[in-house]
Amino acid sequence: MSRTLLSLTVCAAALTCAVSANAQSYSIGLWGDMPYAKAADAPFIPALLEDMNASDIAFSIYDGDIKDGSSECTDAVYTDATAMFNSLKAPVIYVLGDNEWTDCHRTNNGGYDNLERLDHIRKTMFSTTGSFGMAKMDLEHQGAAGEKFVENTRTQKDGAMFVGLNVPGSNNNKVNDEKSCTKKSARTPEQCAADNAEYTERDAANIAWMKASFAKAKADGDKGIMIVVQGDVGFDTPETEDDSEARMADKDGYAAFLDALIAETKAFDGQVALVHGDTHYFKIDKPLPDATHMLSNFTRVQTFGSPNVHWIKVDVDATSRNVFTFSPMIVAANATKTLGE
Repeated sequence: MSRTLLSLTVCAAALTCAVSANAQSYSIGLWGDMPYAKAADAPFIPALLEDMNASDIAFSIYDGDIKDGSSECTDAVYTDATAMFNSLKAPVIYVLGDNEWTDCHRTNNGGYDNLERLDHIRKTMFSTTGSFGMAKMDLEHQGAAGEKFVENTRTQKDGAMFVGLNVPGSNNNKVNDEKSCTKKSARTPEQCAADNAEYTERDAANIAWMKASFAKAKADGDKGIMIVVQGDVGFDTPETEDDSEARMADKDGYAAFLDALIAETKAFDGQVALVHGDTHYFKIDKPLPDATHMLSNFTRVQTFGSPNVHWIKVDVDATSRNVFTFSPMIVAANATKTLGE
């Protein structure tokens, strides 16, 4: 009997050691909403990239807006962003923002067909399954290379999953009325109808990819899942407002996505982090579903953005209590820009 117990103890210890060895800690970077020409960000980008390159991150995720919302959506915007991403040593995962496609219909953006710009991004920046960066990593994509929804990605590493979704600002490309269709815009009513059809199809695809990712994370035993989008889905309306419908009055393009996210988070035993940009202020909180009904395993992280040219380091440890630990990385050379000096 003692030999049997000893054998079982040794086996259990070996199994524990194996699990611990497989769940290693590492770090990733989060950044986005830069460079903006109107904020003169360009001279500060090299210091940011140098700081990230000097770190030990396994990869980084850029959460959208490769340009500001008042400049033209020329082809050079996308080639410049590709060059920026590829100047980082570690792999870079790119999540789309509104400034590079949703808002391109605006007259001060050149009056482009914004759906044509989305198609261009898919064909030129997502023509392969690999990431950006000097070192590449393979990613799972929802769509085929260059086609619809190819920009929706996911990857897993040591007990955590990372999911990128095309959920941009500007109400997720949902057009609610004629005023929002034509204000400072070159869009026709027919183009606005096409935008709404695009929103409906992509919103359903986003939710399907997110649900499938949660299911995969559960099946694989992941302890944490990070969802990265660009748009502020309504968290920065007053947190004290208990009426969620009032808070989301002008953010209805995100309603179905948020409902699905809440349901998936409630059904997930591990930690869930939603990372986004759009509003440009570093922030960490627990806003879902409202101030009096907190989801304890859900955390929102808003990344730095122009004119704050900094990044966030995330330490990932699937054996730890919170799985994800977020640290703001203030780039010393860019601190005077942040202070407005």
